[in-house]
Amino acid sequence: MQSTRRTVLAGAGAAGVAAVGGCGGSAQSPAPTTAHPGAIRTADIPVGGGRIFPDLDPDGTVITQPTAGRYLAFSGTCTHRGCFLASVADGTINCPCHGARYSIADGSVVQPGDGVPTDTTALARKQVTVSGDTLTVD
Repeated sequence: MQSTRRTVLAGAGAAGVAAVGGCGGSAQSPAPTTAHPGAIRTADIPVGGGRIFPDLDPDGTVITQPTAGRYLAFSGTCTHRGCFLASVADGTINCPCHGARYSIADGSVVQPGDGVPTDTTALARKQVTVSGDTLTVD
């Protein structure tokens, strides 16, 4: 049986999709597909927690409210291996890839990724401004 050009290209395309779609030890997980927020309302950020905005800046943004009225913003990308952070729970910002956890109060490392402290550093801080009931991140 003779392979046609179309058959060969289709097979190569499928292999490429499988390679891109697989985990393969990639340093970065795909960003969640959350629409870019027009305005971030203070009411959207829970006291003692936070919210992740993956489409706010290329590296995503995490906004936390560790205590009532105190808003902080951090990079939404894990410093361990560059995965996008996925959740905020129980006082930490959490990476789904290798288990790193960061404090909502200051972005410091609570649990290093893969248990390797030298490979995990604090999250980069971002400037957050409160104007009435709206938050802006610079």
